Amino acid sequence: MFEKFLEGKTAIVTGSNSGIGLGVARQLARAGADLVLNSFTDRDEDHALAAELAAEHGVTARYIKADMSNAGECRALVEQAGACDILVNNAGIQHVAPIQDFPAEKWDAIIAINLSSAFHCTAAALPLMRKAGWGRVINVASAHGLTASPYKSAYVAAKHGVVGLTKVTALECAREPITCNAICPGYVLTPLVEAQIPDTMKEYGMSREEVIEKVMLERQPSKDFVTVEQLGDTAVFLCSEAAAQITGTTISADGGWTAL
Repeated sequence: MFEKFLEGKTAIVTGSNSGIGLGVARQLARAGADLVLNSFTDRDEDHALAAELAAEHGVTARYIKADMSNAGECRALVEQAGACDILVNNAGIQHVAPIQDFPAEKWDAIIAINLSSAFHCTAAALPLMRKAGWGRVINVASAHGLTASPYKSAYVAAKHGVVGLTKVTALECAREPITCNAICPGYVLTPLVEAQIPDTMKEYGMSREEVIEKVMLERQPSKDFVTVEQLGDTAVFLCSEAAAQITGTTISADGGWTAL
């Protein structure tokens, strides 16, 4: 879709050893960006994944362990990277429960990982972007950053917060060649979601197609999943010159969910 116009740029993608983060990182590498992958583990396969992406796309790539629930480790990730032209704040977790039963520790963890990590990483990255004279901050929010569902109080609050942080970051950088935008996906077909389909089929006595349409994509009018490649290409577009005046906004990739 894109030429290698990001050669010489370094992209840090949090929560990127699987799912959406890995999909975004892969598309950025296809466009020529050097990569810093991240998650909270430090396994041989994490580092092997970075080496695989580097070899596949002819870029440099490395994996840096950092716990996104820890403010100091968020900032240390950026400092250890040494350069950050593109920051993709993607790390996130979920828990579902009624408000009165929602465990306090789960609330704290979701707010820390889904929202506070974006603040801390952005705070560390902006000086590097200003020094380089160019930057892109891309926050992976959610359709739940624009609307709500019951039993997801922490996630919805965090993702609404990410959208607000996106706007503030954009305004503070408005006179500089640095933009900040949020991508708001609906339901995305990740390995985690794929793995849930067989159990849901058994639970409801439905076919795969029925589970996808009637259960998983009940609120997604297109009745089709978003793909990680689509989200990755959206991130690449936001790094292009065509998007230089797109800042402080949300891009919904939700099959029409938030149009309802």
